[in-house]
Amino acid sequence: MSQTSKKTTYKQDRYAQRQLEAKRRKQWGRIGWSAAGLVVIGCIAVLAMDRAPSPGEKIEVLKDQSHIPTVDSPHTPYNSDPPTSGPHMANIAGWGVHKQPVPKEYLVHNLEDAGVVIYYNDKLDADSVKKLETIVEGYPEFVLVNPYPAMGNAITLTAWGRMLRLDRLDEKQVKDFINAYKGIDHHPRQ
Repeated sequence: MSQTSKKTTYKQDRYAQRQLEAKRRKQWGRIGWSAAGLVVIGCIAVLAMDRAPSPGEKIEVLKDQSHIPTVDSPHTPYNSDPPTSGPHMANIAGWGVHKQPVPKEYLVHNLEDAGVVIYYNDKLDADSVKKLETIVEGYPEFVLVNPYPAMGNAITLTAWGRMLRLDRLDEKQVKDFINAYKGIDHHPRQ
């Protein structure tokens, strides 16, 4: 083989190697831009979720979250009716359907223990009460329904620091509220 053909082969090899390196750089550039694009899309999605309105109105969480010995024990007054935080009994009420009113001092502890409490007044029609009970029966824990005869509006849903008042049953709003807040524990962390 002549000296010229060896040089040509060497030049061709170097040229092919440079082309391969350029192709790799281009591929890595595409991968980098794609990854950056996914990160940006992910950030936008997270920000959009954070801006989605939470169901119900926000109620200030009371600083006093102490246990009280009895439901009749004097305690810091609640800042909402029904309450969404504050002093409470050491035990919780059972999850599910309650046919008789449960003292609020128990129910506040249910809220702290990751629960949603649904109240209805004595003017709510029997069909709506039954539908509320059926909804609650679909959640084995963290949700209870409880009569509150003298309440001003038909239905009130409560969670820790949240409240949604309804004048009539709206199953979608009820389920949205439950799904947004059930299972979120609110015990102070040390």
